[in-house]
Amino acid sequence: MRSRHYVFGALLSVSLLTACTQQTPHTTASTASTHRFFHIQLAGSETQPVSGRLLLFAEETNAAKADTKDGKVTEIDANPFHPTQTAIAAQEIDRLVPGQTIDVDADMRAFPDAWSKLPAGDYLVQAVLDVHHDYNYLGRDAGDVVSQVVPVHWPAADVPTIKLEETVAAKDPWALPDSAPANLRDAAKALREQAQPIDFVSPALTQFWGRDIHMYGYVVLPPGYDASSSQRYPTVYFTHGFTGNKDRLARPMAYVQAGMASGQMPPMIWVFLDESSATGTHEFADSVNNGPWGQALTTELIPYLESKYHMDGDANGRFLNGHSSGGWATLWLQTRYPKVFGGTWSTSPDPSDFHDFTGPDLYADHANVYRKPDGTPWPLVRDKGKVMGTFEQFAKMERVLGPYGGQLASFEWVFSPRGKDGRPEPMFDRDTGDVNPQVVAYWGEHYDIARRLQANWPALKPDLDGKIHLYVGTADTFYLDGAAHRLKAVLDGLGAHAEFRFIPDRTHFDLYKVGDDRFGLFKDISWAMYAVARPQDKVKPKVNQAR
Repeated sequence: MRSRHYVFGALLSVSLLTACTQQTPHTTASTASTHRFFHIQLAGSETQPVSGRLLLFAEETNAAKADTKDGKVTEIDANPFHPTQTAIAAQEIDRLVPGQTIDVDADMRAFPDAWSKLPAGDYLVQAVLDVHHDYNYLGRDAGDVVSQVVPVHWPAADVPTIKLEETVAAKDPWALPDSAPANLRDAAKALREQAQPIDFVSPALTQFWGRDIHMYGYVVLPPGYDASSSQRYPTVYFTHGFTGNKDRLARPMAYVQAGMASGQMPPMIWVFLDESSATGTHEFADSVNNGPWGQALTTELIPYLESKYHMDGDANGRFLNGHSSGGWATLWLQTRYPKVFGGTWSTSPDPSDFHDFTGPDLYADHANVYRKPDGTPWPLVRDKGKVMGTFEQFAKMERVLGPYGGQLASFEWVFSPRGKDGRPEPMFDRDTGDVNPQVVAYWGEHYDIARRLQANWPALKPDLDGKIHLYVGTADTFYLDGAAHRLKAVLDGLGAHAEFRFIPDRTHFDLYKVGDDRFGLFKDISWAMYAVARPQDKVKPKVNQAR
């Protein structure tokens, strides 16, 4: 699943007008409402035309969060933990040249409703031009164009012109924030030179797409690694969750680097894999939409890496670890390719049993992901027991932010059959929440992990029994503990050996905390892997792990 990342900015100037009346998705012929239009102008200081998805964000002044440094609000953005706090409008922009002005209808594509329906009051407004159509995944990233935050009294005939005069610069992927521990900041700086980059062109994926497709990541070698030595090491294949990519791996890489250097983690080779794509996360699944990513990893990239580095090169020395969407990816890889890997330690994985897809049972008659059978909303985001957002709010906000890269659309790019238009068939109707049973039948046949294990256990057992380790918090932010309980029940019913840890009161975001160590679970997991690969080895952690 996802968490909203920070976002940056654009170059435009904006005036608000009351304008014409016309029918939109938010109105009917008999109850048309007055649309609100923004005049958008690309600042004359820009030198090149721009295109992309223009996003407008508005929050009531008293709800906006000020920067803690100077008390000024510098950013208005979508927030899945407060989905209705921010009004969002969107429009596709094709070739806006410097000095050109266009009109943007703030009612046509809007969340949570048409802007003409906003309550009267004082608002802060910001515009962002998403030039890469990846806002749903990365938020504001390098190349996007943003405005200043402008106060607007709503409704009004005129508003101050917004000078959006900044193009977002690329961030240094190795620079951890000052809030990170000093040893991690130092490790990240060292990794800038020491980490081994992966840039592998996959033949299988290239054939699927008809163009070069690269597999990216980094290899982190253990202290004392000597390329001229014959010593070999167990290898961990780690992949990130939703909104991650190769430029957002520095923190876990630094933690592993520091852990091995201090002796608190065993000497192993760690491969940090990028599972992001233009459509979200491909999750290393073999998909009719994204291509054969699992095949590419297991038959191309891993053999390539094992020919280059001193890796064990057998199942007992190949392990998997990932969180969230990365948790699902590693659970999938272990169960789909059980002869390749010696075990997965999957944390807070996306739904592994589609009878509980963050709550809704997709297989139920007349299934609906917006409403329970009693008509109440399906929650999707919670914090400390409080519902922060519903499935419907999340889906409709994602739809306005853009058609690519959102979490729910990403599931469809992985799991769905391909439609006649070349895009994956939607699993559910975005207006009503009604589930398409034909699409769900395809999902279940191909990607429901619990169902696959139940149907094929006699054949899978010799290579898979004892290799599944799943950890999730009982207060998981996205209700992912529900599907984990179902998977455990299936495996228990099969008499399988598997480890499930339901960590009391832990959420999606603090699951790895052990004592005062925010990422301490990495240490526990690494030693469990090492014990499988080197059962007779006397190497032990230098300090006892806090529980």
